[in-house]
Amino acid sequence: MADSRYSPSARRRRLSALLRRMREERGLKIEAVNRELGWASGKLSRMERNEWKLPSVRDMKDLGEVYKLSDDMREALVSLAREARVRGWWVEYRDVLRGGLADFESGASMIRTFEALLVPGLLQIPDYAAGVLRGGRVLSDKDIDRKVEGRIRRQEILASEEAPQVWAVVDEAALRKTVGGADVMREQIRHLVAMAERPNIDIQVIRDASGSHAAMDGSFMILDFPDPADLPLVYIETATEDLYLEQPEAIQRYVTIFGHVCSAAESPEASVRYLESLI
Repeated sequence: MADSRYSPSARRRRLSALLRRMREERGLKIEAVNRELGWASGKLSRMERNEWKLPSVRDMKDLGEVYKLSDDMREALVSLAREARVRGWWVEYRDVLRGGLADFESGASMIRTFEALLVPGLLQIPDYAAGVLRGGRVLSDKDIDRKVEGRIRRQEILASEEAPQVWAVVDEAALRKTVGGADVMREQIRHLVAMAERPNIDIQVIRDASGSHAAMDGSFMILDFPDPADLPLVYIETATEDLYLEQPEAIQRYVTIFGHVCSAAESPEASVRYLESLI
């Protein structure tokens, strides 16, 4: 049975990596496996690149035959495929939630995030989130309400029984930018102070006086998962797409950047005092 908290998207990543490793360990070529199973050219390649939505249990059983897996390994492969097919609450919001971030967040054990110009999405109040979206000048009020609803739904993981550890570093510029008006910003900052009191949430502020720092290139998020088989992931959001970095070198680079940023920021205690002064 699946754990009470896991990410189907993370399971698909793990399944893809496992399929590739099993094939390579047996010295088999992708097209040879496709021919053996009567699959279309490129099918297995797409599986190994994690370019699928819902893995087929039947396909896993067929691969188990070709790879001559033990009964236990075949069952593990099938179970992983079943878990990867699970649909979570975020499917209801697929019209407004880009990519699979909510899915990955739901299964994360730790979320490290740096924001240069915004309060992190997991810590935004509804009025602040709406103010950010209105600034884009492209969405209707109805679309904004829908997006805000999805964003607030994402935040439910912070109060769950197995809530992830959240470590947020925010540039002072994000806190001085009056999004939605002064009243909204006061409530937003009060919310940050309240969230920082939770045992699973740490907030640090990089003051302007610290000058340049390691994350001047922009915002990012690092997600870690409770199962060691699910490798960490770096998420970067742009105006037009979501980027997920999985290469160990890239992940290590961002982990290093985050460490330097934390060193440049005020301590969590000093950061809370600064937030209170802004109120």
